[in-house]
Amino acid sequence: MTTPKTLFEKLWNAHVITTRDDGASLLYIDCHLLHEGSSHAFEDLAVAHRPVARPKQTFSCADHFVPTTGRAAGLSTITDVDRRKKVEALHENSKAHGIRLFGMNDPDQGIVHVVGPEQGLTLPGMTVVCGDSHTSTHGAFGAIAFGIGASEVGHVLATQTLWQRRPNTMRITIDGDLPFGVGGKDVVLALIRHIGATGGVGHAIEFAGSTIRSLSMEARMTICNMTIEGGGRMGMVAPDDKTFEYVRGRPYAPGPDQWDAAVAQWRKLYSDEGAKFDREVALDASSLAPSVTWGTSPEDTVGIDEKVPDPASSDDPSVRARMQRALDYMGLEPGTALTDVKVDRVFIGSCTNGRIEDLRAAASIVKGKKARIPAMIVPGSELVRVAAEAEGIDRVFVEAGFEWRDSGCSMCLGLNGDTISAGERCASTSNRNFEGRQGKGGRTHLVSPIMAAAAAVTGRLTDVRGMERS
Repeated sequence: MTTPKTLFEKLWNAHVITTRDDGASLLYIDCHLLHEGSSHAFEDLAVAHRPVARPKQTFSCADHFVPTTGRAAGLSTITDVDRRKKVEALHENSKAHGIRLFGMNDPDQGIVHVVGPEQGLTLPGMTVVCGDSHTSTHGAFGAIAFGIGASEVGHVLATQTLWQRRPNTMRITIDGDLPFGVGGKDVVLALIRHIGATGGVGHAIEFAGSTIRSLSMEARMTICNMTIEGGGRMGMVAPDDKTFEYVRGRPYAPGPDQWDAAVAQWRKLYSDEGAKFDREVALDASSLAPSVTWGTSPEDTVGIDEKVPDPASSDDPSVRARMQRALDYMGLEPGTALTDVKVDRVFIGSCTNGRIEDLRAAASIVKGKKARIPAMIVPGSELVRVAAEAEGIDRVFVEAGFEWRDSGCSMCLGLNGDTISAGERCASTSNRNFEGRQGKGGRTHLVSPIMAAAAAVTGRLTDVRGMERS
């Protein structure tokens, strides 16, 4: 009898070309995604006089540096010279090597981790890499997906392979019905609170259980997206009928003639009964509340009905010091009710929560109300923007006083100029609340789309469970 295998083991074994004596394996890469940070890798290729090995399996997106307003004028709208040159280089390198480019004014442009799934570039059973840590998003389709460094980008461009050491495996089983007002973002923030920001280090994490199976693909992507914030090397969910229906008909997905055969193979992608994981974690979804971060790490998470924690509650001096530094930076006092914390801005977007489902959810809170503070909506892709406008979602936000923007990474990390000022407090649907992440001295509270929408119309962190929804 064959030994039961995890989903990760099945995918890893299927992509190993050879293994060195030191244990590192050479993996075949099915899909390589690029963004503006790839310029150095292309420069190295040029010096070595090497072509891109598999240009038809390589795709590029302009997302980090692109402006979210006024893009009709073209690249000249990027005022920072160095960043404009990187976008120009992405356009030029993609053209030179025959790579499909989702450029700044392409109708299918967007954040690379939104474009990949919506174009059908991300499929069950694949290995997917990108020079960006949140590549773990794509694991929601039953794929091995992880971020790589600049030199590794060059290696994949040149060979369509990558040397990697096999990580350990972890299964996180989440069971139970999600309470009202709790979604994928709340689940993953609660999980990171539970295991810590380093809890998944060295592990490929599979998410399983009744809660995960009940979630939409968008919510699964949100959870896998933030696996990296819990230290995981990658996150993944076994594909099921929801996965197949999401993929069906996408531009790069198998066509009608190949569809049944593809699905038959994808149905084999699951962890066998009795498969052994190096670590098991369980979480009860029914006990969760809408989540919000109070500090400068995603693990600094509490339910919206809780208070800012006191560093004195920890017996570990290093933990106390870290908590105190976070409170000092965030300008918060222990014991403060989160619902008493006023915010200055709201950002709804990013590869974590910039999909159509996220915008629909936020609009359900906003409809018929007015924003009390500046609030910005940045769709995760132009296809998301167009879909939202077809549904009238943009009008809901605009009539409430929100800014409606073009797609891009935007205020998630502020590399395109969309930032908050020092001392400003932002309720954000993005994935990181590090010091200065959204602008030097800016203070970020990570929340779900509906929690961000609630903050916009109340001017403070608000328990969305007490608000009307359309």
